[in-house]
Amino acid sequence: MNKGNEERAKRLYQAILSLQSEEECAAFFSDVCTIQETEAIAQRLEVAKLLNEGKSYLDVNRITGASTATICRVSRCIRYGSGGYRTVLARMEEEA
Repeated sequence: MNKGNEERAKRLYQAILSLQSEEECAAFFSDVCTIQETEAIAQRLEVAKLLNEGKSYLDVNRITGASTATICRVSRCIRYGSGGYRTVLARMEEEA
């Protein structure tokens, strides 16, 4: 990522961190993302949750409707990525 894109990404992360409620988050994502983009992100998070629970790719596909390519990508990110899914899933589990 070039320096300009890094700065824009940093501002985005700071903007997300500034949100203080689910309602604020929903409003921000409604403004920033298309419905399809928000649905795709939500689907990936659900795929990650199900994979983390030990569900098979076939079960995840049936439950979420996600393509095998999406399921594989999320699985790779969980195993070899930066730890973002693991962090979010662990924190969501703690809150539940």
